[in-house]
Amino acid sequence: MDYKNWRHAFKVDPAKQLKDEELEQLAESGTDGIIIGGTDGVTLENVLYLLARIRRFSVPVALEVSTVESVTMGFDYYFIPTVLNSTETKWVNGIHHAALKEYGHMMDWDEVVAEGYVIVNTDCKAAKLTGVNEAPDEEDVIAYARMAEHLFKLPVFYLEYSGMLGDPAIVKAAARVLEKTRLVYGGGIRSAEDAKMMAGLADTVIVGNIIYEDLKAALSTVEAVKSVSH
Repeated sequence: MDYKNWRHAFKVDPAKQLKDEELEQLAESGTDGIIIGGTDGVTLENVLYLLARIRRFSVPVALEVSTVESVTMGFDYYFIPTVLNSTETKWVNGIHHAALKEYGHMMDWDEVVAEGYVIVNTDCKAAKLTGVNEAPDEEDVIAYARMAEHLFKLPVFYLEYSGMLGDPAIVKAAARVLEKTRLVYGGGIRSAEDAKMMAGLADTVIVGNIIYEDLKAALSTVEAVKSVSH
């Protein structure tokens, strides 16, 4: 399935452990895709290991690139975050430039998807890593959404709350100003109810941390998201 039609995706961390039966339940859950991605401890070795295990199933799989060293062939998509509210330019374009110097000649651009990332939770690992020091308010998010769609023509605008459930009013505000760019929401989804609420606002809902805390709750989010027309 084309990522533009994904309504639900699981994000699995290559630095965390999943049993084979747990991974099978995720892959066979009806989710539209599985994203491999993490903030720290991401290596080529653990990315390859997780990819090989997921490839036993028919679910589409994407790599969300956080380090150049972990990039490998074999994914359906490569999601490339550019952190629009980072205070460090390497997270906006620096790492991307380094990657293109090394791999640009061999990239299949149909598989590469640029994500305009806005990190809202300043206490999360991703914020600390990328130098996001201030939480954007609703007006900031609207401006970043417009930047992603109209200035940079990015296909995806990703609101990342990582570890906390987002403010529905802010998610709704972003959705209101986006027409062509796809709104992806991630962060703090711990139940079917949380997933259903965000599915009514965003185009795609990403479920991550709860996989490792309560797999049953994570699996319940698939049907919850699919039950909401958008």
